[in-house]
Amino acid sequence: MEKKPPPDPAMARIVAKFEASKMTLDELGQKMGYPSDTARKSAWQFIQKTGDPRISMLRKAAAALEIPLGELIAETKSRRTK
Repeated sequence: MEKKPPPDPAMARIVAKFEASKMTLDELGQKMGYPSDTARKSAWQFIQKTGDPRISMLRKAAAALEIPLGELIAETKSRRTK
């Protein structure tokens, strides 16, 4: 059985910012551009099931959470290659 790679650190930042925002999944989904009838489910799937997000999804999440994209994708010193 093939081992899954660890989730991208950007997803942990998105979850933390989402939880701090006190926004509902429905609100997040709508702000990310999903139709109101699927917004909650789509946001939940993005947060819970996405391990390696596309840059377009990171842009949508950053805009919805009103944070700079760079804040989500910034690398820490320990992750940089020498």
